[in-house]
Amino acid sequence: MSASAIRLPGARDTLLLTVALAAISTSAPIIAACAAPALAIAFWRSALGSAAVAPWAVARGFRGIRSLPAAEVGRVVLAGALLGAHFAAWIPSLRFTSVASSTALVATQPVWAALIARARGERVVREVWVGIAVALVGVLVLTGIDFSLDPRSLIGDGLALVGAMLAAAYVTVTESARQSLGAVEFATVAYAASALVLLPLCLVTGQALVGFSPWDWFLIVLLTVLAQLLGHAVISVVLKTTSATVVSLAILFELPGAILVAALFLHQVPPAQTLPALALLGLGLVLVIRAGRSDDQVESPPV
Repeated sequence: MSASAIRLPGARDTLLLTVALAAISTSAPIIAACAAPALAIAFWRSALGSAAVAPWAVARGFRGIRSLPAAEVGRVVLAGALLGAHFAAWIPSLRFTSVASSTALVATQPVWAALIARARGERVVREVWVGIAVALVGVLVLTGIDFSLDPRSLIGDGLALVGAMLAAAYVTVTESARQSLGAVEFATVAYAASALVLLPLCLVTGQALVGFSPWDWFLIVLLTVLAQLLGHAVISVVLKTTSATVVSLAILFELPGAILVAALFLHQVPPAQTLPALALLGLGLVLVIRAGRSDDQVESPPV
């Protein structure tokens, strides 16, 4: 990638990125602390997120979505369905494995995005393959250590990896869908589609959608405000003026942020033997992102 393809953040974007990173770093710890069923958390996060941004879309009369061809509307709905599937896999992972492992494994999204790009016929440079190899070695080491500490962790690790794959598919579809639709209308429709995918899953699996304690409702609302709105929405704003590569690299700081929040508030401290695996995985992701496609080809942030 040429240096000219990189747009570094200015003072405003640096501040916004700092706010967004602090917000999304709370996502996994809040979910881990919430006693509500995992799929119910996923449903309410999507439904409340859509409801929060809907007034702006309504005020504009949904002009953007009404002018789209049916195929494009379908693409927005598909993106939302993939987001719901991502939540359905990743959020339950935190019931089986640690915040550190789940956050690290779901952060492998750039690896799967690169593999999806290759499957679609796009060229993947050698440096990306090196990064993928390093990251996957980190995944294998981390899951092996988790299994040795608690065999149930393997379930959570697997769900987090599936969540990363679905997140990569979501971003791939979103890149195309966002070309013809504004961020507010996209979020309103996509988050609503995500909730509609999660609702029957909650009903089929018998997970209650109401009857939670006031504390759990507070955590669900807090998750929506921080991760969904202050996190993802602010990142979308920053992407207008800062390179997606820079933003993607910055988002990797979610991992140490989540580990710190979990250590302070949940007393979850990662075992020392997992730290080299986390470092190896992080190094692989840095290599993938730095060697990835240029700024004008990537417009959507990681989930």
